[in-house]
Amino acid sequence: MTTSALPKQYDPSEVEPRWLRFWMENGYYHADESSPTVPYAITLPPPNVTGSLHIGHALGSTMQDILIRWKRMQGFNAMWMPGIDHASIAVHVLLERDLKRRENKTRFDLGREEFLRRAWAWKEKSGNRIGEQEKLMGFSLDWPRERFTMDDKSNRAVLEAFVRLHEEGLIFRAKRMINWDPASETVVSDLEVDTVEENGWLWSIRYPLVEGGGEIVVATTRPETMLGDTAVAVHPDDERYQALIGKEVELPLTGRRIPIVADGWVDPAFGTGAVKVTPAHDPNDYEIGQRHGLPILEILDKRGHVKAPAPEKYVGMFVEKARKHVVADLEAAGFLVGTKEYKVPRNRSQRSGAVIEPMLMDQWWLRAAPLAEKAIAAVEGTGPNKTRFVPELWTKTYLHWMTNIRDWCISRQLWWGHRIPAWHCACGHITVARAEPPACAACGVSELVQDNDVLDTWFSSGLWPFSTLGWPDKTRELSTFYPNNVLVTGPDIIFFWVARMMMMGLHFTGKVPFRTVYLTSIVTDENGEKMSKMKGNVIDPLDVVYGATLEHLLKRADADNVPDQAQRAIKKNFAKGIPAMGADALRFALAALNTSGRYIRLSIDRVEGYRNFINKLWNASRFALMNLDGYDPERFETQLASPQGRAALAMPERWILSRLQAATAEVDNALESFRFSDAANAIYQFVWYELCDWYIEVAKAHLYTGPELEQDHAKAVHRHVVQGVLATALETTMRLLHPFAPYVTEEIWQKLPKPPQLPSSLMITIFPRSDAAFVDATAESEMQLVKDVAVACRMLRATYNVPTSQAIAVELRISSSVDPTARERLERHRAIVERAARITATISEASAEYPEGAAKALVGAGIEIVMPLGGLIDVAAERARIGKDIGKVEKEIAALEKKLGDAKFVERAPEDVVAEQRQRLADEQTRRQRLVDALGTLGGA
Repeated sequence: MTTSALPKQYDPSEVEPRWLRFWMENGYYHADESSPTVPYAITLPPPNVTGSLHIGHALGSTMQDILIRWKRMQGFNAMWMPGIDHASIAVHVLLERDLKRRENKTRFDLGREEFLRRAWAWKEKSGNRIGEQEKLMGFSLDWPRERFTMDDKSNRAVLEAFVRLHEEGLIFRAKRMINWDPASETVVSDLEVDTVEENGWLWSIRYPLVEGGGEIVVATTRPETMLGDTAVAVHPDDERYQALIGKEVELPLTGRRIPIVADGWVDPAFGTGAVKVTPAHDPNDYEIGQRHGLPILEILDKRGHVKAPAPEKYVGMFVEKARKHVVADLEAAGFLVGTKEYKVPRNRSQRSGAVIEPMLMDQWWLRAAPLAEKAIAAVEGTGPNKTRFVPELWTKTYLHWMTNIRDWCISRQLWWGHRIPAWHCACGHITVARAEPPACAACGVSELVQDNDVLDTWFSSGLWPFSTLGWPDKTRELSTFYPNNVLVTGPDIIFFWVARMMMMGLHFTGKVPFRTVYLTSIVTDENGEKMSKMKGNVIDPLDVVYGATLEHLLKRADADNVPDQAQRAIKKNFAKGIPAMGADALRFALAALNTSGRYIRLSIDRVEGYRNFINKLWNASRFALMNLDGYDPERFETQLASPQGRAALAMPERWILSRLQAATAEVDNALESFRFSDAANAIYQFVWYELCDWYIEVAKAHLYTGPELEQDHAKAVHRHVVQGVLATALETTMRLLHPFAPYVTEEIWQKLPKPPQLPSSLMITIFPRSDAAFVDATAESEMQLVKDVAVACRMLRATYNVPTSQAIAVELRISSSVDPTARERLERHRAIVERAARITATISEASAEYPEGAAKALVGAGIEIVMPLGGLIDVAAERARIGKDIGKVEKEIAALEKKLGDAKFVERAPEDVVAEQRQRLADEQTRRQRLVDALGTLGGA
């Protein structure tokens, strides 16, 4: 593309789709498994097929794309594997709700075959939209490799893994206590259950003794399950019940007799210290039952109805209805002793929200402990086959769970998923095979029925890093890209996914699946609240990219059946809608805010701040392009290549190139350590505060193209040098920034003048490396002195409210104690100070005499700035203004001191919030001192 001027304003809606199409059409995202270059691989955590891009996806994927683009530009064979997860239970919840709403049917009314036909049709129509959204964000995934956890290759890998694990005795079938979701009618794992405290009741029920009269009172939050009680338990050391241990009671409403047993699990402080034992419907009761040989009576069915052997009266009732009837009957019969309000820890399914029913059921299990041993060693060890966690604090969390791991229930009573490769015969035998067997392996019966259950979604996800690369075959892709270099994911799925990939990867390949696990922060709203549709505080990434009116946000909320309270919150939080800011602004904001803390407080205002950064870069580049006429990049490159050419550069040029090396080193080092925030902020600081605020301002005077330039060869030569340094600094900046903000950097880079041998796209150029040849401590020291003096002059002007348009004469007084080169440097660069601060300066020796009403400021230990204010300001008015400002500042200081003096606030508030408040206090105290000094200069009290 030819060099041309940039439009006045940056329009991401025009730029982004153009470069996305260019990158995709040229195959720049694709890695070659046959390439001899060093591989670098990341596997995208596959988003659910039901999902759309949310802010958590945007955060994690932005960090991954930064790493991939950075490594690709460093010359690595960078491969980022895309894919979609079939999300078994999530799809069921979505489709079954839709089926109920549209046709008033259940999946059982449709049957398995028709339900699966509809699920596949839905997946093909709607299930891939998240991939399109990822493309819009500029995520450079290797799209030709995209996989789905239920495609043919994944199916084969899952089948092979299951059969091998079964052959090794690690997968087995057993009847154990499980978490049953009666709404979805499937088992769910412990990790898919949320325990929440809800308002409920604690009932005290009288169980009469069979012999000798008397009674024992039990306390329970679930009176309906007493219909399945097979004992009452007390603590063996509870003196209140010593005489009752071994006796029998009559179970109210049932006519059955059950024993009183002593068990150390019972808490004597809970309720009455006596508890009912229902082994079939409570995991703790089940353990008690096993220890005491109690019978097991199952009185709830899979849909949450009471069933026999419960008394006939209650059979068929839902749990809630049965509870009401049981309580009423107990009260009527005189068995109900008391009722009190109680906070009940209730287990609910994460997906359906239904109350979990513990049940005994035959399920398929994976013996996890043997697999966990290697996964623990890989994190604790020091050898080459090691995985580390970043931040390191998550290592302890991982190891705690892995060392206490229990067998994993891997079967689900669903239809969408990988059907378990096991076949049952009428004799009760089970044959596990890679293909449907002709007959039962145990008895030879030919009539076999395949197991109805499917595997837990996380089983296939556990194979994902290597199944996507061709396993169980020994493919070139597998040998090239496995193990992955890094996994980027959220801390909420360490147990769901990270641990299982570690176990499966080590077991089937002998290698860890990834060398590093980088765990992102969790995105909250600006108040630290979790984002939720029900709270009306969700920031949708694509709304930030493309913009959204308040009307649009409310319309979508209404379609999602969001309650009125949340809609009111939307009106408050997004009163002006969300302005379109483009993908780069959001990406850069997420990187800059992604510190090592656990949470990112995101707001539209914060993203707008980084959109302003993108616009600042655009405007700087536009200015440069308008002033690069006649610039010859090859000629300038030749000059920079020689020590003599570099030495001939003026101080500002040597300074900005030296600062560019520092920024380059900081970005590279920060990315190596996964310090995304430090990397982004290093670029931000360089671009805004050094390149734009200082170098471009200094360069403007030398880019002027008046008629005298033709007569002054030296000025013309220097202009070309300034052009070259500006173009070089911008071109290098585009390469530094590209992994964070790919669209705007590609657009600008393409229009910058460059040597012709460079590649056709910024994304395949070389990432900058810090070059010691351009590091210039002397230039940095000189420029720092110039900046300090100019900034101090600006501060004096601002403190006394002197308009920037008004000419000011200042004295720069140099103490004899100062390094003698300081005066020479200021003399040499006085023009830069004068232009930067809009002053005229005289340089003199230090003196104890000052003009009346002169403002003063110290720079370092021996440079004093003296600014006579006579005739520049209305002294009385300034005294009054400064006095008012001091009053405002002191109020702010008092409020901050009060807040930080509150021990509860300091203890409970997030660390970043406390740190922010402390910094605000320090800033306000500094401001107060400056105002007090200014008032003193004007003769104020």
